[in-house]
Amino acid sequence: MPPLRTLLAVPVSLALLALSPTASSAPAAPATDTLLPMLVTRGRAPAAALLAREQSGTRYAQAGRGIARADHFRAGSITKTFVATVVLQLAAEHRLSLSDTVEQHLPGLVRGAGNDGRAMTLRALLTHTSGLNDFTTETGGAVPLSPLQAVRIALTHPPAAPGRYSYSSTNYVLLGMVVQQVTGRSYATEAERRIIAPLGLTGTSFPGSRTSLPSPHGRAYATDGTDVTELDPRVAGAAGELVTTLADLDRFYAALLGGELLPSRWLREMRDTRTAHGLYGMGLFPEKLPCGITVWGHNGRISGSYVRTAATIDGRRVLTFRVNTTAIADPDLEPALLAAEFCPRIP
Repeated sequence: MPPLRTLLAVPVSLALLALSPTASSAPAAPATDTLLPMLVTRGRAPAAALLAREQSGTRYAQAGRGIARADHFRAGSITKTFVATVVLQLAAEHRLSLSDTVEQHLPGLVRGAGNDGRAMTLRALLTHTSGLNDFTTETGGAVPLSPLQAVRIALTHPPAAPGRYSYSSTNYVLLGMVVQQVTGRSYATEAERRIIAPLGLTGTSFPGSRTSLPSPHGRAYATDGTDVTELDPRVAGAAGELVTTLADLDRFYAALLGGELLPSRWLREMRDTRTAHGLYGMGLFPEKLPCGITVWGHNGRISGSYVRTAATIDGRRVLTFRVNTTAIADPDLEPALLAAEFCPRIP
């Protein structure tokens, strides 16, 4: 896609759906919705959409062409929140402990270049403090792999300093393998029975090796404009294969942070960022906004899709926005959207 030169040079189609019930006179568009077209102009995305959820209803907005409210799309690393939820549910059921070593569940697997599963806990995997190399730095997120292949790539590299936060998709590939070992079922099956089915997330799935998206869906584009709608999800596996919808992500994070999926002790554990030095919980990023409010959620980036979900600590307000390309060209737009959504209306 060629660069978009100015805000006025590109016609932007903005569709708004006011909070239900619909008022008799149209209110001014919320600040977040008026910022959304900038993801197309300054962010150089073909199209963008958002869905905000609060107790009084939902609000949808879109900018650009070729994107719709009901579309299925790839959610990338938002998959990690689902996997972390399953692991914490298993911990709550005493089927594993966060202090278990990787070696206890996957004996002999994590060895090489200074990496040692005997000294690495599940907590370290969940919080990205294991030091494991991110296999996607070598593959560019473009090579379909088995979980074992992904781990072996990471194990050719020396670890980061022990206990230091270092984001790595390899951690969550290993957690997917741990879930399989503990339950006898894949992480996808466990997430489906524990999260997707109970919450009625009818647009959410783990596609495995299926390269096509469910209908309806739009097109997905690499940053150079190449159509990458067809994609083998094994490029990411347990770290990023999820396919979902705006409504399903809003519902999931509202349920998770609202206490529907984890006992209160384990939800507090999920939000505890001390192990990762304030940078990460377990499958959740904290984001402190300029107004002092901290929202919780995750982003997801995979070829042809970038997604961000954030919610208040109680899950009563959630925002998910997405673009149908791999990245947002202007990094200032994401925090601006979050601040516009959550700061003005929270005391």
